[in-house]
Amino acid sequence: MSTPATRLRATMIGLTAVLMWSTLGLFGAASGNVPPFLLNALCFGMSGVAAAAWLAARGRLALMRQPPGVLAFGILGLFGFHFFYFTAIRNAPPVDANLINYTWPLLIVVFSAFLPGERLKAHHILGTLLGLVGAALLVTRGKGLALDAAQVPGYLAACASALFWSSYSVLSRRLGAVPTEAVAGFCLGTSLLSLAAHFAFETTVWPQGAGEWGAVVALAAFPVGLAFFVWDHGVKRGDIQVLGAGAYAAPLLSTLLLIAFGFGEFTLVVGLACGLVTGGALIAARDMFFPGSTKRRLAEDGTSP
Repeated sequence: MSTPATRLRATMIGLTAVLMWSTLGLFGAASGNVPPFLLNALCFGMSGVAAAAWLAARGRLALMRQPPGVLAFGILGLFGFHFFYFTAIRNAPPVDANLINYTWPLLIVVFSAFLPGERLKAHHILGTLLGLVGAALLVTRGKGLALDAAQVPGYLAACASALFWSSYSVLSRRLGAVPTEAVAGFCLGTSLLSLAAHFAFETTVWPQGAGEWGAVVALAAFPVGLAFFVWDHGVKRGDIQVLGAGAYAAPLLSTLLLIAFGFGEFTLVVGLACGLVTGGALIAARDMFFPGSTKRRLAEDGTSP
């Protein structure tokens, strides 16, 4: 049985995934001209092998061995999200595809209402919608979407990527008995599928020099590695609604990092997006800061957090 303290700890651990995903743009830009599926194969391969070695050194490698259904769920969740995301940005304007893809935090909050013991409240919805508006301002620079019927396949792929990741995150909660160590196997499987997609759709271009290889290793270590492990822990044991709303900080922090390293400039739109995303996350996380109302609700329902 979880306690408010362990739930809070798991939520905070899960939110570190958002911090790591915010480095995706910076490290991705530094990785050169490596095609997306090859980059995916390299990063997931490195992270999966590193995680497997870590588990083997601690005598916990057996935790990677899961029933075929669990392995299929994890691998298809990780690979499916990336496959449809890359398809979207190739067949629709990248800004538009990115915005549609970033409906996944909103979908996580909405879908979480169907989980046992969860209840969707007005402040969850309000906070997540504010985050969505902030993310929309950020990726469109306040200029709106440029919808084109010829790019409908790309838009549909972006919708699919959002549905894949939100469904994977929420359904992971239903697989709470599956240890987080199993994610190592998911990473290895995703690497193999990405490699197959690379040979099918891309021309091979390897990273050039120590700098680009270093960026690939950084991607594998954090946003395409450790982030998936801490996210799994968070969605299984933490406040999934807060995690969903807090995920809107990823595009914001990514933009701020790119600005800090000279890849952009701070504007009024970025400042407004900062306020909306931060405010939305704080509103959605109200129960974390004012746990009294949550305890009263649990007492009334006769449930445990």
